[in-house]
Amino acid sequence: MHILNVRRAIGAASALLLLPAVFTGAMSGSAAAAPRTAPASTKRSTPAPAPCGTARPITKTLPSGTKWTMCWRISGTRGLVLEKIAYQPRKEPKPITVLASAALAQVNVPYDSGTVEYNDLSDIGFGNTAVDISPAECPGGAISSAYVPSQERNVKALCVTTAPHGYAYRNDDVDTHGNPKKYTAQGSDLVVFSVSQLGWYEYVTQWNFSDDGTVTAKVGATGDLSPSDYSGQGTGWPIGKGDHDRATSHYHSVFWRLDFDMDGSSKAKVEQYDTKEAGHGTGSAILKTTRTDVTKELAATSALRRWWRVVSTAGKNTDQHPRSWELVQQHSDHYDAHAYTSKDVYFTEYRACEQMASGNSDPACAGRGTSVDKWTNGETLTHPVMWVNVGFHHIPRDEDQTPMPIHWQGFQLAPRDVTAMSPLTPDALSGNNGQGH
Repeated sequence: MHILNVRRAIGAASALLLLPAVFTGAMSGSAAAAPRTAPASTKRSTPAPAPCGTARPITKTLPSGTKWTMCWRISGTRGLVLEKIAYQPRKEPKPITVLASAALAQVNVPYDSGTVEYNDLSDIGFGNTAVDISPAECPGGAISSAYVPSQERNVKALCVTTAPHGYAYRNDDVDTHGNPKKYTAQGSDLVVFSVSQLGWYEYVTQWNFSDDGTVTAKVGATGDLSPSDYSGQGTGWPIGKGDHDRATSHYHSVFWRLDFDMDGSSKAKVEQYDTKEAGHGTGSAILKTTRTDVTKELAATSALRRWWRVVSTAGKNTDQHPRSWELVQQHSDHYDAHAYTSKDVYFTEYRACEQMASGNSDPACAGRGTSVDKWTNGETLTHPVMWVNVGFHHIPRDEDQTPMPIHWQGFQLAPRDVTAMSPLTPDALSGNNGQGH
């Protein structure tokens, strides 16, 4: 599935930075190019720097009134990189900054046979292998281009669109006169994605930014099972007629790197919560939730009723609760044969040279090791970076041919106390804040 030069030549070194080129297609208000020159003026002046620098801005107001803004660029190794991500619910007077940077940090693919292993980002690069996105793949959205040096051309590499996500809420209630009243609404997402083709596999790097403030990061794998993966009778899962062709099982360990910038500050706190049984009450078990302040770098595994949040030190909601973003994990089978893939989440102290979860080759990090497990060495956390690892053990099946139905792996960041009430609360219920309303 990851045999190079089978379907396309990859070419230049994966560390190249790819700068966005001109947009293609009408933007329909979902993204806009930064001006190339300052407006004409009779006075000599220095134009204000573009808010995204050499990157490109994305701005979208969803039907509920929630506004998301961010900058995008394409990195040769990491592919789609999002920066300066901010969230503004309709009743907030100004944007709430969330993330300074969010991007993939590695896709590790070892085969169960023990014969081969790939590190798709550090060895090849999602930006270097970006492919064109067609209008049919980006319904109702806008497609933007980036120049890819390894392909010596502009690639239609980014789709910015919107999509419904079903119920936002539903509530059978009464109005101010005591008459039955149903409150219900459908939600929507800003969807941003790119596509990369590595050998026979095609990966979709996607981010969904919901109107309730939830951020969903996911990678989808599709394309084809490579003919070279068929190992013959006796190994792997039988694919095709009889019991001759067997496709080799393998892992996909996907890492993301998240650098927070909450309320305009890189300073933040990390907290871990664990809920355990603490006896039995008259009606059910007694569960006790405890908080552990994560003050030092941490390499951690998930557990039943365990979760983490990153807490702002610079901003509170109108209820005077510190704003935070909670890591919501999906099912993950982490790969325990490597130290760095054996954990589900890492929190490290920020260093600009630490960008890749493995195969980190920045000379500024020389002597510190090349993988994230080497960086969790007890430093105090003042500017925490979160590394999320989601593992999927792919045992092929007949239905994986052809093309392979896309399978997704990812996680969410859920707002916790970012606003005093849901940003989607209808005006008629806006006074119902707490028991004492």
